[in-house]
Amino acid sequence: MPTTIHLADYDPAWTERFDCEAGGIRRVLQDRALRVEHVGSTSVPGLPAKPVIDILLEVADSAREHDYAPLLATLGYRIYIREPEWFGHRLLKPPGNDVNLHVFSTGCPEIGRMLEFRNWLRANIHDRERYANHKKALARHEWQSVDDYANAKTAVITEILNRMRTG
Repeated sequence: MPTTIHLADYDPAWTERFDCEAGGIRRVLQDRALRVEHVGSTSVPGLPAKPVIDILLEVADSAREHDYAPLLATLGYRIYIREPEWFGHRLLKPPGNDVNLHVFSTGCPEIGRMLEFRNWLRANIHDRERYANHKKALARHEWQSVDDYANAKTAVITEILNRMRTG
């Protein structure tokens, strides 16, 4: 069934929502949480976004779900997607589906890419506006899934990353 994408103007409460979730994640995982970062569009002040908080969680080995998933289940998180072929990615969601918890293993190059892109958009108004305008244009269409919308952003993300890396 076709779906539309709702983008909201940037909301400072997104940072507070991340802080609350990150605190719980760190509390239950303790030293198993090697890194907990706010990523995605809700982590970039001024950028419109779907009002879903993206969190990057680095663990020693994302394939060892028994090391972290039962502990995260105490917070209501459930495994939603397993993508061993894509950097060993796991996606967990809590009740309400207003958070995407992306789990990757130590050494995964996607961790650096996500943080690099976030930091660049925070500092570079031109690329932040370019990305925002592209997202708004895509949100005017109907999509077969949210993943199709996400995939449609890839070309602009790649363009920005390439420009960022080459100066």
